[in-house]
Amino acid sequence: MTSASDRPPLEREAIVAAARELISVAGLEALSLRRLAARLGVTAAAIYAHVRDKRDLLRGVAEVEFAALVADYERTDTPDPVERMRAHARAYIDYARREPELFRVMFLFPPGLRDAHVPDDIELPAATAAFGHAAGAVEAAAASGALRTDDPLLATLVFWAATHGVATVLQLGLALPTELEDRLAAEVVDRLLAGYRSPSS
Repeated sequence: MTSASDRPPLEREAIVAAARELISVAGLEALSLRRLAARLGVTAAAIYAHVRDKRDLLRGVAEVEFAALVADYERTDTPDPVERMRAHARAYIDYARREPELFRVMFLFPPGLRDAHVPDDIELPAATAAFGHAAGAVEAAAASGALRTDDPLLATLVFWAATHGVATVLQLGLALPTELEDRLAAEVVDRLLAGYRSPSS
């Protein structure tokens, strides 16, 4: 067994990684600083030297997850903004399917949005960055005429609400066939796109 003197110095990154693993395997409700300390072989006091409290720890986990989501978004290299929107929706939903408990953690912290007035101590910059990527595709689609909207922010929120809704439905334990889940995700996005491409009445 590794003695305390043989262990590498405890760092915030390692604490966040251990919390992420615990949440992924056992669920968000399983996370406590005491349980996490036991997994790391340290005292709870040692963890408090690196995180202020449980919320600060969850914030660190959410930062890692949003960074991974942004990386997924950035792997979409198509110049077509509408196809980027589709790819972003797929990446978002696939993440929720792959890591449902970590997906829950991400949305404990909001992005900063225009007109939303989210306090600085609540806003998560990594969430803002992810929203910015999604908004960028919508803005480009609107600028090219592929989407008919005079408010790209509102359109981005509509697509986010729809995509998040699909992700949430797929976490209800319906045990739908994977092919039907894929069709549901594509259908929601395609219907919205069709609506935004229709001439205004």
